[in-house]
Amino acid sequence: MKYELKGGIFPIVTCHLEDGEQMITENGSMVWQSPNVQMETKGGGIGKMFSKALSGASIFRNVYTAHSGSGMITFGSSFPGRIIPMEIEPGKEMILQKHALLAAEASVELGIHLNKNLGVGMFGGEGFVMQRLSGNGMAFVEIDGELVEYELSEGEQLIVDTGNIACFEPSVSMEIKQVKGIKNKLLGGEGFFNTLLTGPGNVWLQTMPISGIADALSGLMPSEN
Repeated sequence: MKYELKGGIFPIVTCHLEDGEQMITENGSMVWQSPNVQMETKGGGIGKMFSKALSGASIFRNVYTAHSGSGMITFGSSFPGRIIPMEIEPGKEMILQKHALLAAEASVELGIHLNKNLGVGMFGGEGFVMQRLSGNGMAFVEIDGELVEYELSEGEQLIVDTGNIACFEPSVSMEIKQVKGIKNKLLGGEGFFNTLLTGPGNVWLQTMPISGIADALSGLMPSEN
């Protein structure tokens, strides 16, 4: 499968498929395609559907297949930002925010990642369940705003607002760090908890998470009487 990235703040990725090649997506991100690329919606077994529901992801996925020759399909970003390609292979898996995956080759397996620290689930914003990519193939991850990458060494730590985490390698551990001081908690405007990432491994952060924009806009909306 060959691909090309285009666009500015609303990027797209165009995937050129050989006969029989497949792409998958969970969020209906297809924007245009050639007529011979056919879509089929699949759900999987009960166990997988339950796991997806637990993670907050869609319990169904769309599978796009090129028939009767090569085909083309384009996936578009849903928010201003970037699309980053990631090559998934054995030993090179990736942990994502649950809505960060735009599309992937069908050979990439979509699973869930349970953080060991229960505090992440209770206070971490995106919850203790994230999405795990494994298998072998290309995946395209949607970044809200700009992308900043950190390579954490062994034991090196970074405190991040949870919504700003786009993805990280499985070698990076994630836990909750409480904001110190009751005055800081109540008046600081940053909430009670942040996320603590500990290396080794690479971390990809997004500068303008859609969740933060939604919270900001909700405060400006008129309340109903």
